[in-house]
Amino acid sequence: MTNNAEIQSVKNRFGIIGNASALNYALSIAVQVAPTDLTVLITGESGSGKESFSKIIHALSTRKHGPFIAINCGAIPEGTIDSELFGHVKGSFTGAIDDRKGYFETTNTGTIFLDEIAELPIGTQARLLRVLENGEFIPVGSSKVKKTDVRVVAATNVNLIEAVERGRFREDLYYRLNTVPIYVPPLRERGYDIDLLFRKFSSDFAEKNHIQPIELTDSATQLLMNFRFPGNIRQLKNIAEQITILETDRLVSAEILAKYLPREQSSGLPTLLKGMNGGNDGGISERDLLYKVLFDMRKDMTDLKKLVLSLMQGGQINPEMMKQHSELFNNIHQEESVALVPQSMYGPGVANQFQPYQPVDNDRFIKIDDIQDDRDNIEDITHETQEDSFSLEKQEKDMIIKALKKNGFKRRYAASDLGISERTLYRKIKQYDIEDE
Repeated sequence: MTNNAEIQSVKNRFGIIGNASALNYALSIAVQVAPTDLTVLITGESGSGKESFSKIIHALSTRKHGPFIAINCGAIPEGTIDSELFGHVKGSFTGAIDDRKGYFETTNTGTIFLDEIAELPIGTQARLLRVLENGEFIPVGSSKVKKTDVRVVAATNVNLIEAVERGRFREDLYYRLNTVPIYVPPLRERGYDIDLLFRKFSSDFAEKNHIQPIELTDSATQLLMNFRFPGNIRQLKNIAEQITILETDRLVSAEILAKYLPREQSSGLPTLLKGMNGGNDGGISERDLLYKVLFDMRKDMTDLKKLVLSLMQGGQINPEMMKQHSELFNNIHQEESVALVPQSMYGPGVANQFQPYQPVDNDRFIKIDDIQDDRDNIEDITHETQEDSFSLEKQEKDMIIKALKKNGFKRRYAASDLGISERTLYRKIKQYDIEDE
């Protein structure tokens, strides 16, 4: 295992700031794998410094005297990426007026860093797999196989396992790339490294612009380290440079620092759930969300019935149709009375509107969560007739069947479409005795 002295030497050489254990572990893996020719997959959030690791691996490898090139796969148009990577011959497509060498040919004996590897088209992924397995590729428009000796280091901020399951990334390519995985921790997981990096960025920027560096008070330092930094190191550097150039007072308090930190950070929740959180970290349960959707559908159906009924009564539709389907309109008023959001979600008597979630503490209301599955109690609080309850269950069952069919009976994707967990979907499938093909 790489010792601390080696890790510190690498930090000094490549300007790596920080002492977080997760960072040190990632560096130790990079140092160990560098002398080999193994393919490396670097994962981590955008802005966490993945490209720096690719440069470390190349510089410490036996290929250090060969070429190194970094390519952002997401920045190259799909129609030209094969040409960029593997080259093309004259006349292979409109605009190909000469033969052109691709990056895998020009980087022979060196290292190629493929950033945002998940953005590669499926066809290009197949070509890349051949390079990794045999060192062979064919330029666009050519029939001649060429050889290359290139080490590939790839990086992504996407969960490739999920991409494989959705059919957006080749499974064989994933396992071929993931020979040695390196996880680069996000800034929020690096503790006091945030303060060290802030001082470094501020000092470098101040020296470059011939001004005095700034200092943070203890409260400002604590505020900085508590910030989540969704933009990671890039965001921290931008904030440090802004404060250094704009603040006249060289001692920055927490109040001043707060002006430069975005007040609203993304929660990672869907837009629908953000407005329903209501300050409760637990938010709204998946079960409640499903019932919200079902009751909204029921209200829409009631409104549609009222519209059709008014048209029939006005003579705009054949009256015989009204007689033939009179049972559809007999319970309109009854449906209106129960077309409220379930009491377990918002409390009694709240109309079917999207209101902020408020937990119900009164014992006479029944709360619905992921553990409770008592449909008799649900009937009690909504005061529906047995027929109405069965109607609601039928709607729920129909929705589940449609979601399963739409997603080829893959429960994970069906559960995602329904807004419920896979465990809850499995329970519903068993409850309604749905054939899970």
